[in-house]
Amino acid sequence: MQAAPISGLSEIADRYDGLLCDAWGVIHDGVNLFNGVGEALIEFRRQRGPVVILTNAPRPNAIIPAQLDRLGLPREAYDAIVTSGDATRAEIISRLPQRAYRLGPDKDDPLFEGIDVKFAPLGDAAFIICTGLHDDERETPDDYADLLEEAAARDLPMICANPDIVVRWGGQLIYCAGALAEVYERLGGKVVYAGKPHAPIYKLALDALGRHRGAPINPTRTLAVGDGLLTDVQGANRQGIDSLYIFGSGGIHAGTSDALSVGKSLERAGVTAVAAMAELRW
Repeated sequence: MQAAPISGLSEIADRYDGLLCDAWGVIHDGVNLFNGVGEALIEFRRQRGPVVILTNAPRPNAIIPAQLDRLGLPREAYDAIVTSGDATRAEIISRLPQRAYRLGPDKDDPLFEGIDVKFAPLGDAAFIICTGLHDDERETPDDYADLLEEAAARDLPMICANPDIVVRWGGQLIYCAGALAEVYERLGGKVVYAGKPHAPIYKLALDALGRHRGAPINPTRTLAVGDGLLTDVQGANRQGIDSLYIFGSGGIHAGTSDALSVGKSLERAGVTAVAAMAELRW
């Protein structure tokens, strides 16, 4: 299906009763809030139904509102937040009391709050929890080659708390946990993905939409907005949810600029979207 080029969410909003909106690359780039996004989400809530921000952040949802506040997104732009961290916590709990090897930065500490998980050196661990690179501004997956080879040789399952490969931080692309998980799979390691495009996070998100709507919501009456072809768009496709693809300068596929190149990008990724626009506007 060729994605219809649109200039505003208002052109298709009347088809839907709820909205799932990606954060990084659609709402902000980690540094700046994109112009017009707050208005678009507020208007959808006012005219159509609830908005859930659906993000592959490897943190509990309670952490995210303060981050969005600092960027300037009004609280009235959304009803709830569902994160990859929420789904990750459930995966961790299911493996306790086994000990885990932690792979990721200290900034992800909130993911483990309230969970009695014990961490161990790689040689003593039963599984890996990967939230990202220790220093994502300087490191690449190549820096973890030896560690990942050792873990794969020990046949340790990895829980990947953020399936994103890269995100755009300001003007820089930085690697996420998904980049390490991708390498690990190539080495023969088993990876359990908690976030988009996998089903568990969508169940949580649809449940949240239903709670705020006051009734269960049909996935076919839900729109997912995102800039990640293999996370946001593919995840929506798998769940029977329509997708609005955001391809502008703030997203990870920056450089796509017209209907033809958008169509080719979707085709190469093997995904479909009902519509596409450069930046989210009402």
